[in-house]
Amino acid sequence: MSLSLETYEVDIETGAVKGQEAKILMIYTGGTFGMVMSESGSFEPFDFQNIPQYVPELKLFEFSLKVIALKDPIDSSDMSPMYWIKIASIIKDNYDNYDGFVVLHGTDTMAYSASALSFLLENLSKPVVFTGAQIPIGEIRSDARDNLISSLEIAVQKNENGGAMVPEVCIFFDKLLLRGNRAKKFESSHFDAFKSENFPELAEAGVHIDFREEVIYKPNNKDLIAHLKMSEHVVILKLFPGITEAYVRGICELPELRGLVIETYGSGNAPSAPWFKKVLQELDQRQIVVLNVSQCDEGTVEQGRYESSQVFLDNNVISGKDITLEAAVTKLMYLLENHPLDIVRRGVGRSIRGEQSGEQY
Repeated sequence: MSLSLETYEVDIETGAVKGQEAKILMIYTGGTFGMVMSESGSFEPFDFQNIPQYVPELKLFEFSLKVIALKDPIDSSDMSPMYWIKIASIIKDNYDNYDGFVVLHGTDTMAYSASALSFLLENLSKPVVFTGAQIPIGEIRSDARDNLISSLEIAVQKNENGGAMVPEVCIFFDKLLLRGNRAKKFESSHFDAFKSENFPELAEAGVHIDFREEVIYKPNNKDLIAHLKMSEHVVILKLFPGITEAYVRGICELPELRGLVIETYGSGNAPSAPWFKKVLQELDQRQIVVLNVSQCDEGTVEQGRYESSQVFLDNNVISGKDITLEAAVTKLMYLLENHPLDIVRRGVGRSIRGEQSGEQY
């Protein structure tokens, strides 16, 4: 199957008064959200011209709404850097004309995409809200409508100074607004599909949307820089009891490898086998950037806390602290393709978009 980046545009009728309204751009990539039942009894993507049929509340909103949708929407399992770059390009090209952006996306890789966009969009000062659904919008019990309505409201929300309330890439799902590069999917069959264990939610939607302004990322009032490159030479090595040297070398000796994320035990621990130390030494000699990320959802990597993590300190492996796997992978992809190696090594262990605790870059 060939994957196309072609798009089409739709202006959605709302209750906006021309010339006075805020403007929202919605980007549809695919996923469960936009599926409806066909006459043959199978799910198929719906035409966004018909979205008021499924979300009649849109006619009450006092902002204008435009949709840019992929002509060939994808399952989120097919998500890749080329789509992240496409989304970033759409936001860049339309940035000055809209107050906020909502990205409709499949849930399985949404945390990867939200993380990637947070790195690609430097100096962001407007909301980019990812959302989706566990049940297609064409179904009676769908969560798509509530997720979309709240995401749109968040995208136009202003703070007391008139700026965007949430000027960062985030995920809204089942009443919670989470920082995009702090979130991960943890539930496949319930509506509360996402969590952020190491960072508090940005807002919670009930009768009102209650924002936690003290934890929301603050813009620096510089012009947006959209980075439109990502390295595809980053891999993940997940440690497990019984892991063999041949398996590890099969990953670490890939000829075009530039970045490696190691999913370690607990607070950043690894096997003490001599061969494992030798592999790390060889990676260091090849100037491969290696990032240590814990397999635990909560807590942080503390290299050197136990003797079993000293091997990382000895071989220039960088601690990912409390970063998620999704953010770690996309951060390396972004840094390696857009910055020289010395900046990559300095930046990868520090926070550059609020993705981890500790020192800011």
